[in-house]
Amino acid sequence: MPVLLAKESDVDVLVIGAGPAGLMAASSLAKAGVNVRIIDQRPNKVAAGQADGLQPRTLEVFQSYGLLHHFEEQGNQLHMVAFYNPSSKGGVERTGRVQAINASTARYPFEITLHQGAIEAIFLDFLASFGVQVERPVIPTSMQLSADEKELKDPQSHPVKVTLQNLDAKSGQPDTEIVHAKYVIGADGAHSWVRKALGISMEGEQSDYIWGVLDMVPETDFPDIRNKSAIHSNNGSCMVIPREGDKIRLYIQLTDTDAVNPLTGRVDKEKMSAEKLLQVAKKSFYPYTIQPKEVEWWTIYGIGQRVASKFSANERVFIAGDACHTHSPKGGQGMNASMIDTHNLTWKIAHVLRGWADMSLLKTYEYERRKYAQDLIYFDKTFSALFSEKPASEENQGGVTHEQFLEAFLSFGLFTSGIGIHYAPSAIVNTKHQSHASNLIIGQRILPSVFIRAADARPFEIQDLIPSDARFKVLVFAGDITEVSQMRRLRVLGEKLGKPEHFYNKFGGKEPSAAFDLITISSSKKEQVDATDFPEVFRPHLNNILLDDEDMHARVAKGTGYDTYGIDRARGAVVVVRPDGYVGMVAPFEDVADIDQYFSSFMTV
Repeated sequence: MPVLLAKESDVDVLVIGAGPAGLMAASSLAKAGVNVRIIDQRPNKVAAGQADGLQPRTLEVFQSYGLLHHFEEQGNQLHMVAFYNPSSKGGVERTGRVQAINASTARYPFEITLHQGAIEAIFLDFLASFGVQVERPVIPTSMQLSADEKELKDPQSHPVKVTLQNLDAKSGQPDTEIVHAKYVIGADGAHSWVRKALGISMEGEQSDYIWGVLDMVPETDFPDIRNKSAIHSNNGSCMVIPREGDKIRLYIQLTDTDAVNPLTGRVDKEKMSAEKLLQVAKKSFYPYTIQPKEVEWWTIYGIGQRVASKFSANERVFIAGDACHTHSPKGGQGMNASMIDTHNLTWKIAHVLRGWADMSLLKTYEYERRKYAQDLIYFDKTFSALFSEKPASEENQGGVTHEQFLEAFLSFGLFTSGIGIHYAPSAIVNTKHQSHASNLIIGQRILPSVFIRAADARPFEIQDLIPSDARFKVLVFAGDITEVSQMRRLRVLGEKLGKPEHFYNKFGGKEPSAAFDLITISSSKKEQVDATDFPEVFRPHLNNILLDDEDMHARVAKGTGYDTYGIDRARGAVVVVRPDGYVGMVAPFEDVADIDQYFSSFMTV
């Protein structure tokens, strides 16, 4: 037989792993026009089970990609949480109900639950619209990263060589391919091949907590079966997560006797079954009853809380998602954290590939997301301990009280919703002029607020006007331009922006709108100004001129955006929003030089 030679190919970015983190990465890169490939060892997408909770910040991100409506149509919304604790009569009783999301600025004040297979399917359709498909079943078998410093510093070189094996190659076709990549993203799960190939260690520990997960359609008299419910019973804890259709998910606390193999000391799925899980759950539900009409999926797991020692190798190979942080799923953070990892990373890779940014920008991925992962582990340890410990009772005076659990649940609200993610100062987070937008925290995501378009008074949510398209958004809060002195200040700012030595033209080149989206928002009233009143540089399109005023019916826009952001209605300010929707810096009109310096720290001419 003739020897079949491995084919060789080049690619800008190779994504390894087609779970939520990998699919988000590939989708974001494809949308940005990057040459991307994505592989996965699974012959098919997930059919059932796995992750299922989408938090408010993740929903905002999906909206920025134009995908949210798919999740809203298919998923279930969680608006209320119920708490159950031991009753003096035996069994459990409800001790309270609260709103599911304790984050006042959430645009979507609820969670969406939908099984991972459906979530992946939405991404797969999105990828297909860009001509990208997941290559399956394909695995990496070796990876070499060049040691040549010159090659590593050239952002357009291909220093990563990855050998791929097609596990389902057709007869007579080579099953091996050598891919030369500029960048590689390892989104291949908790047992990441990429992480191991790089020799990156996981730091942390395995807890003593063991949990089972059961997805089913229930038959029950439990009154909060369609609410997220935390059940603390003397027989163990249980959490109810309502899902799409009539399905629910149960998280069920187990003991070593239930789930650990005494010979190996490890969690052993062979010791458990769906029926056994349900028997444990029934004890926690008492005096309520629960039976399955249909069981869709189940598993058991031990809680490991670990963070990778580093998230990249030479800013050429990156790891994301479960490959670099693992924790319990009950806080609803795993899939969300994983997708926001790659949402944070991909715009930076796109900027470097386009020649807009220096490779130093890629260092901010690890700087920002590893700190977040460490915070996530702290939250998970606290939350898991509270949920897994025995509840307080007459027999157990030192147990967890309802008040303790509720306080923790509420205090962690900003974190668990994703709304409170706050990136520390860096090249892309400059807090120097924070006082000029006192409520718009630099390093956090842009707050939702509704403005009206000057041309026709139509209301628009600002988050809908700053999509994830790899461009920086420069929001010029023009103040009240009916005041002569303020219009003069705005014209001076416009003259500066029009000069080649300032950031807009310096880094935007012949087509500044390719790198920057300039949006102007005045505090003037709709009856007093026209879109054409603004200096030409501020209106690359009439759609980009907005007013902070009530809409014609005063139903949607309230004219309170400046106040929401803490911006002076008379004098305004300039707000720079990163491509991932986070505020990068704020400056007064007179300090354009500081904005120049901000972009000069990572952008290239």
